[in-house]
Amino acid sequence: MPPSQPVDPFPGPAFPRLVSLACHDLRSPLATVYGFARTLTRDGQLDARSARFLEMIEKASEQMTELLDALAVAARIVGGRWEPGLREVDTLELATAEDERIAVEGAGVTVETEPREVARALQSLAVAALRHGGVERVAWTVDGRMFVLAPVEDAAAPILTGDEPRDLGALVARIVLEQLGGTLAVGAGSLRVTI
Repeated sequence: MPPSQPVDPFPGPAFPRLVSLACHDLRSPLATVYGFARTLTRDGQLDARSARFLEMIEKASEQMTELLDALAVAARIVGGRWEPGLREVDTLELATAEDERIAVEGAGVTVETEPREVARALQSLAVAALRHGGVERVAWTVDGRMFVLAPVEDAAAPILTGDEPRDLGALVARIVLEQLGGTLAVGAGSLRVTI
């Protein structure tokens, strides 16, 4: 007997709506965990070990919130329900991240785009290059609308382009950038993003 084809229980646009709903519903319990961890941390009556554990819970909660935000945006794009908030921003500003392992150099220009999501996409790509490439630092070189990330190791390249779906941030980055008319290409040890 031949294997049966899997049944898609959520055909068409229903699945992106399900993902959006799940992201929304997961925020409440996550906010509770984060809120109680912050309250206990600020109480000041914890030993050093407990305070360190609560700090780890806070950081993990913040990371989960970022992942849920990214997944929710991807679901809205795939479902055809994303309305980016366009505004003018300098491209050098878009590449600047708080992560000390990500350097930025070059010269930007003013563009109209969705700044929050483009900045998150660029940071996610840089973090994926660090995580999957085994390097300690990466740098964005900005030249107007072109962003070049280096070094990009061979192991990280297919993950950054989405050819190997192993990093949610990189996958969502590609979806966002392409939805906004951007392109991504890997070559010669670097990733080129144009917006």
